[in-house]
Parts: sequence; structure tokens; C-alpha cells
Amino acid sequence: MSAQRIAFRNARLIDPASKLDARGGLLVENGRIADLGPRLFNDSDPKDPEVIDCKGLILAPGLIDMRVFTGEPGSEHRETLESASLAAAAGGVTTIVVMPNTDPVIDEPSLVDFIHRRAAATARVRVAPMAALTRRLAGETMTEIGLLREAGAVAFTDGDRTIANARVLRRALSYASGFGALVVGHAEDPDLCAGASMTEGEYAMRLGIAAAPAAAEPIIVERDIRLLELTGARYHFGQISCRASLDAIAAAKQRGLPVTCAVSAHHLALNELDVGSYLTFMKVKPPLRSEADRAAMVEGVSNGLIDVIVSSHDPQAADTKRQPFAQAAFGAVGLETLLAVALSVHHDGRADLGHVLKALTATPARILDLPGGRLAKGAPADLVLFDPDAPFAVDPARLHSRARNTPFEGRKFQGLVRMTFVGGACVYDRAKEKQT
Repeated sequence: MSAQRIAFRNARLIDPASKLDARGGLLVENGRIADLGPRLFNDSDPKDPEVIDCKGLILAPGLIDMRVFTGEPGSEHRETLESASLAAAAGGVTTIVVMPNTDPVIDEPSLVDFIHRRAAATARVRVAPMAALTRRLAGETMTEIGLLREAGAVAFTDGDRTIANARVLRRALSYASGFGALVVGHAEDPDLCAGASMTEGEYAMRLGIAAAPAAAEPIIVERDIRLLELTGARYHFGQISCRASLDAIAAAKQRGLPVTCAVSAHHLALNELDVGSYLTFMKVKPPLRSEADRAAMVEGVSNGLIDVIVSSHDPQAADTKRQPFAQAAFGAVGLETLLAVALSVHHDGRADLGHVLKALTATPARILDLPGGRLAKGAPADLVLFDPDAPFAVDPARLHSRARNTPFEGRKFQGLVRMTFVGGACVYDRAKEKQT
């Protein structure tokens, strides 16, 4: 990363980890934060080769996205680590945590090492791989958690697949607890959800689309919490989408269990009615829920019961999305819209700005034991400079991802990323983007 000395002046510094929110400046040396605070607001030093006037905009820790699917290795036509990193940088995301759902599956130490080496060679942002919890994501035999952790896996998950066999999951949790490893689960009963594309209810019935009850999620949430009680492992629900799941997790937290959870940006902003007339870009996993459940997710973010906001970035090729709704692939891209969608919870008056940013920075860093996510002396200079009030409309043609399957096409948001820095190096500058 960059060894350059950079001085940021005239900024609104927000560090959710320390609850800092003040006008000030920040100094970067050798890729790390050397100093920060109000006294650096307009201070100048002849040793500073580069001074960035933030013009009163927010300077915050770079975002950490805990749920990113890519196509590399095996399906590079969907997304590569390089193209995902371009999208991440444009969205203010400085660390992407990639899922093991690739071909081959990331279930061997050599493949974890491949992700690290490939990311170092091609990606603009930091890439932290999760490894598979079971071999080939088959839900039958657990992987070598200890060896995978030594190779650099930050957590263990089967991505968007639920481990149906409770015995297998219990053994994996017990084994993971011996290493202090984090297990990330997906909560959907696979039998109840088989063949379903929407949430069961009046709207799905009117459209004539096969649907599954929302209860398919809390059934697995409650099962996994019981297994967590037996094993004592650290457990994170990769994403939840309905109130019943939130209630179960809240009760588990009250009992002192080591459980955390996330919600995707599209489950904060969209509900089942947004499927409209069979819009396949709205087909995601888990499916969009009722308005009551969407409101519950916003409430969970505002009161802190939901720990993390993720993009659940899942790029799909056009030929897999432009199909009849039942045959279309699940998934939506979201790296570039993550910050703006999350900020909508703040703009609606539902949550404090620092609280929303904490769910995107400090909390995922703490859960995954990553060094970023904070503004502090000695911390990596992973930073995002953004205008929280700047309006824009989502234009799929301007997205940096290889895929264009955004559910927010044409939707208006506030919150525009101006610059992104990783290790003190500028990886995105909106002012330098070619206007077309």
C-alpha cells in the first residue's frame, strides 16, 4: 500500500468505534493513520506532499462488507475479484468478505491461499475469504477448520445454503469452538423453500408464483440457537429478513449467547410488492418479505439488535435473470449501493448516522477480528470520503460490477462516495471518473 504522507483537512470526522463526530483533520503516513482530531482541521505542514480539502464532507472508516459473492474461481463471467473490488471502491467499501460458493468451492487451504494471492494481484480493496463449513457445500462432512483458519479464512460458512443435518452442524460448531472460529449460518429451511421464489402470502398467490412461508427462516434460526447453546461456538446469521427471527435472536442475546446477525440492504429498502410484474431483479434469497417484516428490519438496525448491514452482493449474468420468474436465478448486486441504502434509514429519521456507520465498519471488524473499521492512531488508513446528502439516481450502466442485476434501477438515494482510500492509497476518485 501507499507510503505517501497525506493530510486530510476540513473534514467531518466520524468514528463509530470511539463515537467521534467532530470537525477536524487526519494525517496518513506509511499507509496508517498517524494523527487525527479537531486541531488538524486547517493545520498545514510543509512536509505534507498532498493535502486533501474535504470541504466539510464526512471522512469515516472504509466500509467492511461481510457478505459478497463473486464468480472467481469458476464463473468469472459473472464477477471477478478485480471487478468486485472496483465496485466496492466506488461504494466506499474497503474490505470485502467473499463467500466460498465458487467452482471449485473454497474448502481447501490451497484455495484460501489462491483467493489471497489473486486478490493481492488484482483487487483494489482488501479481500477476506470465508471458507466452506462443509465439503463441497454438501452439508454432510465438515471441512478442516483448523487448517483453513491457518491459511487465512476469517470465518466458516456454506454461504446461501442451510446445513439441514443438525448433527453435522452440531459437530462443526463444537469443532469450531475449539479454535474460537466464527461460524456463519444461512437461515432457510431447505425443504419448506424447495421450488419457492417468493414469500407465501396474498401477493404471491395473485402472481401465481410458488412461495414458501416466512416461518422457514425463524425455524432454522431457533434450531441453530439451540445448537449454539449446546456447543458455545461463536455464531453469526449471515442475514435475516423477518421479525420472528429478530425476536429469537434478541432472546438469545439476552441469555448471553455469542450470537450476532446481519440484514441485507435490499431487505431494508424493499418488500414483496416491489416484485411488481415479475421483476426478476427483485428475486433474492431469502425472498423479499412483507412490509411489516421490512419495517422490523429497520427497527432492528435502529435499536442495535441487528449488528451488521451487508450488501449480499450476488452478481448474475443477464441470461440467468432474463427468464420467467420461477426459472430466474436468485441474487442482486449491491456493493455500490450499500452505503446509500443504509443511509436511507438515517435520512428517514429512524437511526443515528453514527449508529448506521457502526453497522458497516466497527462492528463487522470486531466480529471478524479485522484491523480496520475505525479512525485511530496506528489503524490502517482505509477511509471513505462521502457527501451524506448528495442526491443521485441508480444507473445500472454506470455500475462497476460485471453484472447489472440491481433491484434499485432508477431509484433515488442520498449519499454519494467522493473518494475511497485503502492503506492510504486512493482507489476511487469520483472527480476523475470519465463522464459519459
